[in-house]
Amino acid sequence: MVLSVKTVFYFFCKFVFMYLIFMDNAPTTRSLDYDYVTVGSVFKLLNKAHGVRLHSHEVKYGSGSGQQSVTGMQKKEDGNSYWQVKSPTDEVLKRGEPIKCGQKVRLTHVNTMSNLHSHHFRAPLSSSALEVSCFGTDGEGDHLDDWIVECSGSVWLRDQYVAFRHVETELYLTCSDQTFGRPIPGQHEIVSSKGLDNKGRWKTMEGVFIKPVDAGSA
Repeated sequence: MVLSVKTVFYFFCKFVFMYLIFMDNAPTTRSLDYDYVTVGSVFKLLNKAHGVRLHSHEVKYGSGSGQQSVTGMQKKEDGNSYWQVKSPTDEVLKRGEPIKCGQKVRLTHVNTMSNLHSHHFRAPLSSSALEVSCFGTDGEGDHLDDWIVECSGSVWLRDQYVAFRHVETELYLTCSDQTFGRPIPGQHEIVSSKGLDNKGRWKTMEGVFIKPVDAGSA
């Protein structure tokens, strides 16, 4: 039996997800010999203003697009807060390549294999912002999954707060002050917003960072 590339990728992501769930309960102090984010890495993203991690799950919005909801989660051990950084829809990036500031990327939710997404639907709680959802199947969606990494310097550093600007709407991935009630009580609303402040700044936290392609020659 010959497995398709998509099938192999799906099982790889599931393996990584289960490994990360295990590692949530077994923290490590092992340091890496590189300090930047690379293509294919899987991690959690911490919001600077609210201290929540970017999160998704199989709960759909009850309004707007009706797509899979994206929220901010206080609990750092939750396995539904892992994302994989991948090539954008119109470019192929090499696995292990350092991500440059200004680079377009996609962020795929590891557990559901759908992509961080935005569009022109109004946000569910904030009337002046746009909805952020997860969209697609097996990591494949559309051009509305593309985000630009905005950071200082030449490459995205793991301990650096960065911003994600949506390519289509030119708005920033932001954690609002609003929180949801049932069925996801206390989770923060995530939106696309025009202004950029600490609510729109994110830093990588727990995760698996792919070894750089040129690390062996360093």
